[in-house]
Amino acid sequence: MTLAGKTILVTGATDGLGLAVARRLAELGAGVLVHGRNPQKLERVLAGMPAGHSSGPHGYLADLSSLEETRRLARDVAGEHEGLDGLVNNAGIVERERRLSADGHELVLAVNHLSHFLLTLELLPMLRTARSPRVVNVASIGQQAIDFSDVMLERGYNAQRSYAQSKLAQVMFTFELAERLAPDSPVCTNALHPATLMDTKMVRGFGSRVQRRVEEGMRATTRLVADDELEGVTGKYFDGEEASAADPQAYDPEARRRLWELSERLTGARLG
Repeated sequence: MTLAGKTILVTGATDGLGLAVARRLAELGAGVLVHGRNPQKLERVLAGMPAGHSSGPHGYLADLSSLEETRRLARDVAGEHEGLDGLVNNAGIVERERRLSADGHELVLAVNHLSHFLLTLELLPMLRTARSPRVVNVASIGQQAIDFSDVMLERGYNAQRSYAQSKLAQVMFTFELAERLAPDSPVCTNALHPATLMDTKMVRGFGSRVQRRVEEGMRATTRLVADDELEGVTGKYFDGEEASAADPQAYDPEARRRLWELSERLTGARLG
């Protein structure tokens, strides 16, 4: 696999899976745009990144719990680069207690899904200028159907439910975007569960038993970005490197439509 001359943005790339993916993409020749929310961590990561090509590595600061900061991230990327060949929507959180984002939305849904919905739609004009551009949504095998009567989890919040709902939302967004872009768009969009309980700060912070190395998830994620054999493959969900089935709600057109329209209303983003 080679990515020489390509520009790829990775969100949440200063730690864990995102950092491993960003480094590997740079090793393959990409100019990597590294997103993070901590300036000190971002500076350290950039200092240790392979050179890639002239468009990267390049750092971008933004707190994805804020829709305005997410819009600014998209504006900054568009203002500094002529095109974008790939977008890896990797940033994610899990919260023990229910919290709200800067915009008043349930925080885990806001960061894991709404920010990436907004960022992707804002960057689509750039992606459409590339040859074989790819959007990869880093989801999870842990998925739970969305209760549209309580999307913000005001009743019965728990960490597993909020995380699993947000990850299914990413998969549903993937499928719906692929369908709405078809058939003449060059943009391919896929989602994956990279690996189960990788050795990351998030997993360790919740006291879970580590089962997989980050490198395993890195390989699966990088494959969706770089493997020539996947050119033209879109609207799929992968478990590691294998095509798989998501939660049944992901295949319900009405549920996907409701989530899309809700996401539009909450973010102000539109598919142009």
